[in-house]
Amino acid sequence: MKPRTKGLLLGGILIAMVLVLALSLNRTAKAQHFTAKVERGDIHDVVEATGTINAVITVQVGSQVSGTISKLFVDFNSRVHKGDLVALIDPALFKGAVQQATADLENAKANLIAAQTNVEKARAAFVQAKADYDRTVGLAKSGIMSQQQLDLAKANFDSAKAAVEGAQANVTQAQAQVSLKDAALTVAQTNLNYTMIRSPIDGTVVARNVDVGQTVAASLQAPTIFTIAQDLTKMLVYAKTDESDVGNIKVGKEVTFKVDAFPKETFRGKVSQVRMNATTVQNVVTYDTIIEFANPDLKLFPGMTAYVTIPVATVQNALKLPNTALRYKPPLAPEEILAICKRYGIEGGERKTASDTAAAAEAPQTAGGSQTQPRGPRSDTAVVWKLHSDNSMEPVKVSLGITDHSYTEVTAVAKGELKEGDELIIRSVVAKSSAPGAPAIRR
Repeated sequence: MKPRTKGLLLGGILIAMVLVLALSLNRTAKAQHFTAKVERGDIHDVVEATGTINAVITVQVGSQVSGTISKLFVDFNSRVHKGDLVALIDPALFKGAVQQATADLENAKANLIAAQTNVEKARAAFVQAKADYDRTVGLAKSGIMSQQQLDLAKANFDSAKAAVEGAQANVTQAQAQVSLKDAALTVAQTNLNYTMIRSPIDGTVVARNVDVGQTVAASLQAPTIFTIAQDLTKMLVYAKTDESDVGNIKVGKEVTFKVDAFPKETFRGKVSQVRMNATTVQNVVTYDTIIEFANPDLKLFPGMTAYVTIPVATVQNALKLPNTALRYKPPLAPEEILAICKRYGIEGGERKTASDTAAAAEAPQTAGGSQTQPRGPRSDTAVVWKLHSDNSMEPVKVSLGITDHSYTEVTAVAKGELKEGDELIIRSVVAKSSAPGAPAIRR
């Protein structure tokens, strides 16, 4: 073979290898798209929150007197009726106080009797002094008695009169002492009665805070001995709801909830109140939504954690798209995205992308049912990217409705065309070598 022919052959082989390599690189540069179909179906917009189960009425039974617990007549889960004796405080000191008050009262009554006797004695002396004075006045007019004797009789009369008034005052004072000692006896007897602690309601004991032999001090505030729930067949859920959700929650709305104790069961209740008392934790504002429900089998206990779902809105047979499509952005430069959107008549293409909308709709929630950051208002429009059979992309501008955090309702198509069964891009994979500086996976 001639050298020239041999050189031409080698050159052709080299060119062919370059072409094959170029085609291979071109194939690897092509993005691989993952899609999800536009569907038609129902969407249920709900508010999800976490709450605590409580009894409708819970009474803390305390002690109004200080002392040592000598007996307990009920324990956890005991059924009690109004007026039942549930605990007894050692009554020895209070019985002594009653006996002392009783003795003081009897002494005051005896003093009253003595004062009344003195009144009678003073009245008799007064009658005698008055008779002597009257006789002395008559005899003095006849000249039989001297003026000195008349003056003495008058002085005795006035003294007897003053003695009667003094004796009556002593009676009034003795009567006041009787009333005072009687009141002291009533207080002592009341304190003695308070050593017998009784249930104020019909219910179930859900907590016992003392043991026999423990001393309770009621000097500053009444210590809690028992906590009694009135009726565990009717209970409430206190659900913490985010401030952005309370405007959509209506009183009387049927709700569902689950508890960890019965994970396969769904319980139903009704919104009875949205309380205006706000709670702020780390700049997140929540409100208590009260949900009432029936608990006829006593399956649910106070203090259980409830995972509440409150329906807000529902649409049926709606055109809906996955929220992952709302978060998608093409693996292109912003200028290229703007150019493509402009070609299809959509102005400001990347700014109209609804990734922020979907992120707000699916923001993570805390254990209390509220989001970790305050949510802003959800956008009403978005741009999604439809994939054609030739692997080309087309932006479509849509108006959004309600969302169930997985799918979002399409209320109208503003630019482009979108129908059931269309493929929407939710993720793109691009080789690193084909897009310098770009990530391998674009969502």
